Amino acid sequence: MKKFDHSLVKDPQYFCDGRMEAHSDHICYRSEEEREDGETSFRCSLNGTWKFQYARNYESTIQGFEKEEYSCKDWEDIYVPAHIQMEGYDAPQYANVQYPWEGHEEVHPGQIPERFNPVASYVKYFSVPESMKGKRVFVSFQGAESGLALWLNGNFVGYSEDSFTPSEFELTEYLKDGENKLAAQVFKWTASSWCEDQDFFRFSGIYRDVYLYTVPEVHVYDLQIRAIPDETLKKASLELATDTWGEGRIKITLLRKGEQIFSEEKALSGKNTYTWEIENPVLWSAEDPQLYDLELEVCNGNGELQELIPERVGFRRFEMKNGIMTLNGKRIVFKGVNRHEFSSVTGRHVSEEELRKDIVTMKRNNINAIRTCHYPDASPIYRLCDEYGLYMIAENNMESHGSWDVAEFTKDYTDVVPYDKPEWLGMMLDRVNSMYQRDKNHPAILIWSCGNESFGGKDIFEMSEFYRKNDPTRLVHYEGVCHDRRYNATSDMESQMYPSVKAIKKFLAEDDSKPFICCEYTHAMGNSCGAMHKYTDLTDTEPKYQGGFIWDYIDQSIYKKDRYGKEFQAYGGDFGERPTDYNFSGNGIVYGGDRSESPKMQEVKFNYQNITAQVSEDSVKVINKNLFVNTDTFDCEVKLAKNGHVIRVESLATDVAPLSEKTYTLPFGKQQRPGEYTVTVAFLLRKKTLWAEAGHELAFGQYVYQVEGEKKTPCSSVEIVKSVHNIGVRGENFQVMFSVLNGGLVSYKYAGREMLEAIPKPNFWRAPTDNDNGNLMPMRYAQWKIASMYLSHKDFRKNAMYCPGNEPETTVHENSVEIAFDYVMPTTPVSECRLAYEVFGDGSVKTTLTYDPVKELGDMPEFGVLFKFNADYDHVKWYGLGPAETYADRKHGAKLGIYENLVSDNLARYLVPQECGSKEGVRWASVTDRKGRGMFFEMDKNSGPMMFSALPYTPHEMENAMHPYELPEVHYTVVRAAKAQMGIGGDDSWGARTHSEYLLNADGKMEFSFVFRGL
Repeated sequence: MKKFDHSLVKDPQYFCDGRMEAHSDHICYRSEEEREDGETSFRCSLNGTWKFQYARNYESTIQGFEKEEYSCKDWEDIYVPAHIQMEGYDAPQYANVQYPWEGHEEVHPGQIPERFNPVASYVKYFSVPESMKGKRVFVSFQGAESGLALWLNGNFVGYSEDSFTPSEFELTEYLKDGENKLAAQVFKWTASSWCEDQDFFRFSGIYRDVYLYTVPEVHVYDLQIRAIPDETLKKASLELATDTWGEGRIKITLLRKGEQIFSEEKALSGKNTYTWEIENPVLWSAEDPQLYDLELEVCNGNGELQELIPERVGFRRFEMKNGIMTLNGKRIVFKGVNRHEFSSVTGRHVSEEELRKDIVTMKRNNINAIRTCHYPDASPIYRLCDEYGLYMIAENNMESHGSWDVAEFTKDYTDVVPYDKPEWLGMMLDRVNSMYQRDKNHPAILIWSCGNESFGGKDIFEMSEFYRKNDPTRLVHYEGVCHDRRYNATSDMESQMYPSVKAIKKFLAEDDSKPFICCEYTHAMGNSCGAMHKYTDLTDTEPKYQGGFIWDYIDQSIYKKDRYGKEFQAYGGDFGERPTDYNFSGNGIVYGGDRSESPKMQEVKFNYQNITAQVSEDSVKVINKNLFVNTDTFDCEVKLAKNGHVIRVESLATDVAPLSEKTYTLPFGKQQRPGEYTVTVAFLLRKKTLWAEAGHELAFGQYVYQVEGEKKTPCSSVEIVKSVHNIGVRGENFQVMFSVLNGGLVSYKYAGREMLEAIPKPNFWRAPTDNDNGNLMPMRYAQWKIASMYLSHKDFRKNAMYCPGNEPETTVHENSVEIAFDYVMPTTPVSECRLAYEVFGDGSVKTTLTYDPVKELGDMPEFGVLFKFNADYDHVKWYGLGPAETYADRKHGAKLGIYENLVSDNLARYLVPQECGSKEGVRWASVTDRKGRGMFFEMDKNSGPMMFSALPYTPHEMENAMHPYELPEVHYTVVRAAKAQMGIGGDDSWGARTHSEYLLNADGKMEFSFVFRGL
């Protein structure tokens, strides 16, 4: 009897034993009734509770537990499918490049950790279902990480690696009547773990579905569908290849929307190939995902129905033409995301509800492509992408980043895998075959990917050749050749990670032999995605740049409770695991947890929209970037707003063919009455779809213009009250007080109510973002934090004590009083700024911050004034850009309008508290309590729109917290009104700086004015 030899687990040449051959992911039904119900009796789920034993390493396991006579019924229970780390055993570990065992055991390829290498022993007792008795019975493990050994009734059945494709075994010869004992051991780290070093949480266990299945007397074990139009796109070839157990006949029917295209009966035996020509096929694309229904009825020689197989077919032609990737003859642009298969509740076991939410969110935000980073996902996503319309780069399970991270520089390739090493080739070819066989029938898949960040070499080239040999209808991707050009033909396209736009242009100018994509770009860690538009704009001007995939879709974070029992989203290191890469797991454009859109999505949606509306006062140029869809399939709505209030809404009929443009006169001309006007042209869904209701906005353009009028100035008089230590200014309904001793505005009373909780102070700092930390902004700009926190009206160079001569400069005008404070900032060299207040009779206070730049200090993160109000003032309303937060380099997707929310809503749920909630282009804003009383802020006409922020915390408080639960209790509403804040960046999060045009200009005198008054 064959036995399992654990010593082979560390051998890269031992990766499968007794495992069934990989096959397509089609589902078979016994009858039409089953097919309609969507439940097949050919399968019997083994999901649920299993008996379980955890061991820290193989030596600690219970030897012989798999034997039939060894009872495991008193073992603990565990749920399957699930990671053991999400069920109370071991701990989730987040690591990026480094291998998870580094620093614990020194091991090299051909070795695996032995001191700590958890082994999960599972046992499932079951009886064979009546419908399967007397038939061949198999078991399918859809995903087990990273190695699985299997026994039935004490007999060794087989072994399999590759955590992300099915492992199936035949059980027939070991089954018995009554109760059977299925035993499995899952090893956390095996030889294959050297090639599973993806940037993700490290888990183990049986985490995808497990089921028994049987097959009828005549069974199509594998099928391959190819539906490819010819170059004219007027005819298509439909090819069906089958690999059958048994002999019989097959009836093949093709339908579209219930209408039969053809129906034929064929002989069925062994390997068969059938072909048809289809006239005028309706083509599939992400824009219009048209699918046909293919129904296969398999009968035995007596004509008895054996199985029904329903499949969806999409006719589409994807190819390289003149060095450009084309779909159905048109140049394609990938507006993509990388999507880890991840749930904050269950790790990499994602529920159908969570999966559908992801697909719907992507479609609603103009995302048209997914790269399955960096492994095959569970089968359902591929079917949903076919149905909803999303292009896919289907990526193989391979990443060995930690093995070659320094090899480029040391030129020591001893431990690099798979590289050119023959002992790794079999495993790698097995993996691409497993993925290819399972997923080959999905029209959504346009490109096969060999894997991710595994350097280069012959083995990966051979993987790419496997794809080309077996599937000439798709292209092959691999980014790593840019690090090792010896096998440059491995990838059909040039694919790079995080190049600058300048670098892309330079590369294509020197070598345009292949099209160029960014398989990862605009790193969305924390508050990010700044200047993303530069990449998407490049697709319009550089034909060979064909888009990219944002890193990445969802924050990898896990629900955890703090010491007080309150849930939060935990990241690397929060589970006591080391080594770890901490919050580098938080790169999503949707939050972990509820998978809701983060503020970054507003920009993504705009940059990815397929229709551009270039609006002027009285016309709009409509540029249709869709490849296949005319704009007449959408409703076009034109809104006119005056000072933020919509005054007119009209429909506009458009008829712009794909890849064309037309200019239309708007339903109204330029307005003549004084005010600020906003013209917004939007394209909306005309009909309900799978992913949105009718009326959902897909694209928009906006134009703003001003019609000048007379500016009214306050004319009420004010009374000034001077004393030795304070200066007061009174007017109708208000009173302000300036302190000579404390150096600033200490009181603003409106309607008898004190509004200020602290003296407003100049502010030059923001809480650093993840990108800021990655490019060492806090180190480079640290003096501006010191300046913000420790500036004083007292000159520390002379005497910190108050002395005559420190009095503020006071100027009395006809209807106002101006009081100015000079502040000294403890920078090197020392710098100074001035904050002046001009108080008018209606309670308005014009506030002006000025600074003469000191060359050595350069620019600053922010230039404005910080206020503290009571936290009761928690309602925010603003006329500016919105509705989501905006920044100098991330505001293209925002609209000018009037918006409102709560102060707490502006605290974005980034994993680590950081700068957030900024509102650009603000004309006015108010912060009020629930009664509508509070403070009103307004831009000064000469300074123009301002940056406005209202948060529960100061920048310093946010910067001091590594988790939301570390933030203090809310006591204040902190308002920052600023001339500008530097952009947030986002090309990458480990060095790329904010683009220079989105930094504050400190070349000359800086000045910022705004007005505030009580409400």
